[in-house]
Amino acid sequence: MNLENIVACGVAQAVKSLYGVDADPAKIAPSATKKEFEGDLTVMVFPFVKAARKSPEQTGAEIGEWLVNNVEAVSAFNVIKGFLNITIDPAFWLHALEAAAENPQFGIKNAGPDSPLVMIEYSSPNTNKPLHLGHVRNNLLGYSLSRILEADGNRVIKTNIVNDRGIHICKSMLAWQKWGEGATPESTGKKGDHLIGDFYVAFDKHYRDELKKIMEEENCSKEEAESRSTLMAEAREMLRKWEAGDPEIRALWERMNSWVYDGFDQTYRRLGVDFDKIYYESQTYLEGKELVLKGLEEGKMYRKEDGSVWADLTDEGLDHKLLLRSDGTSVYMTQDIGTAKLRYRDYPIDKMVYVVGNEQNYHFQVLSILLDRLGFKWGRDLTHFSYGMVELPEGKMKSREGTVVDADDLMDKMVADAAEAAANRLDSMSAEEAAEVSRKVGMGALKYFLLKVDPKKNMLFNPAESIDFNGNTGPFLQYTYARIRSVIRRAGEEFSYSLRPQALPNEKETQLIQKICEFPSAVEDAARNYSPALIANYAYDLAKEYNKFYHDYPILREEDREVRTLRLLISGVTARTLRDAVALLGMEMPERM
Repeated sequence: MNLENIVACGVAQAVKSLYGVDADPAKIAPSATKKEFEGDLTVMVFPFVKAARKSPEQTGAEIGEWLVNNVEAVSAFNVIKGFLNITIDPAFWLHALEAAAENPQFGIKNAGPDSPLVMIEYSSPNTNKPLHLGHVRNNLLGYSLSRILEADGNRVIKTNIVNDRGIHICKSMLAWQKWGEGATPESTGKKGDHLIGDFYVAFDKHYRDELKKIMEEENCSKEEAESRSTLMAEAREMLRKWEAGDPEIRALWERMNSWVYDGFDQTYRRLGVDFDKIYYESQTYLEGKELVLKGLEEGKMYRKEDGSVWADLTDEGLDHKLLLRSDGTSVYMTQDIGTAKLRYRDYPIDKMVYVVGNEQNYHFQVLSILLDRLGFKWGRDLTHFSYGMVELPEGKMKSREGTVVDADDLMDKMVADAAEAAANRLDSMSAEEAAEVSRKVGMGALKYFLLKVDPKKNMLFNPAESIDFNGNTGPFLQYTYARIRSVIRRAGEEFSYSLRPQALPNEKETQLIQKICEFPSAVEDAARNYSPALIANYAYDLAKEYNKFYHDYPILREEDREVRTLRLLISGVTARTLRDAVALLGMEMPERM
């Protein structure tokens, strides 16, 4: 029941009936009436003045009169110059509320077998370090986007590409061989991804120490020292052996990666994200290498004297892009070409969306061109969901490695902060229930704060601010939901989604029903714009509107039974809509707080 569509179609019919002119409802865009004027929706009548051969005021009056007489939802109108302000009958909003109450899937479209198939790639971790704050935003954006696109009627495949090979992986492996002394997650009590991350840091420390020593002893530049580094030479040799299939190196690689995957899985479960299909660079890079070499044979790429293979993209306004190094090893671009080929082989994808930070804008611009050049016509249609970086206020939290904020540390702190902030609210709960509420509130605060910002923008994440139970925060939404659920519980058997109120809504109640009815449009807008922030903003506006209503009007203490019934139904549908909206952000709602 989209009111804007009802009004737009009504205006089109009015113009046809009054002036014999066909008007496209899609080009008639009713908007919310300005607060200083009476009405709910406003339509510009200037486009119809020529056909009417009357002044804008006369044209608006004629169209308004036709709407009052022929469109049930319209009860009154007024005209201000060339603007027709339309008032919606309160009975329409009552029927809209009842329709929303009757539909447990209100605002959510079900995908059918012929619905578009969208694949969304997110996470894309390296197996040489644990997930960090940047990964947290990436995973939450990707997962939320998948939920939103599903709610908009698409079939969705959630996918991940794990960067499990390359020189960075070999650095951790080499460090473990040299200084690990047989350490395992079991022997150290560390999560596997954290353990491997420690060895990556250890390699970097020893490498920097080696460079400093070479520069001092041989009085040379840093670049010259890097070329003489035996540690880096060993790492490159390990990569060469890995690509050659050396059994000892491969066995170590598989063992250490298994530790990392177990650690990743624990973090993903805590974040509440998952994947339908996981690809591994180790399984896709050869596909990409084969495609690049084929492109070389066909003259689409070229080889330099050192044996490296490049693509000349100057005709696209770009530069030359390396695809294979001089030693024949692959780069990220090669892997992504191979992964794209495998994905389109595995699934009949209608749309491919890559959730990757904006520092990779150039990468995906090049990938699109290269896929198209290699004969994959869908290459030009890929979508790079480019998002801004996220940082913490300096000194707010100290990461495990000292340079980035570890995802597990961040989640621990959020849950602990939630427990502390809500301590006086949790006294009446058992220890188990209090812990579960703290988890939902802490994770909800994290998810909402990271998702409420336009994804294209860089953002500053302040953990303390995100836990606030007032303002534009996840806990505020959760508290609003818990408040409504408390009202419903106290109403007992009086509440049902099949309630049929007889009382018409007043102005404040109408505003709240209007906001509820905007949910389907909010889902469509968020899907069209690839923006979880639009859902977050909608949920916040709905919660604000309900709290104004709750503050101004009694519900259970209302003496008029029909008004009480109406307010109970409004409350119940608000709670359900709020729950369904934030579920698209991956948030959970506690029943009590």
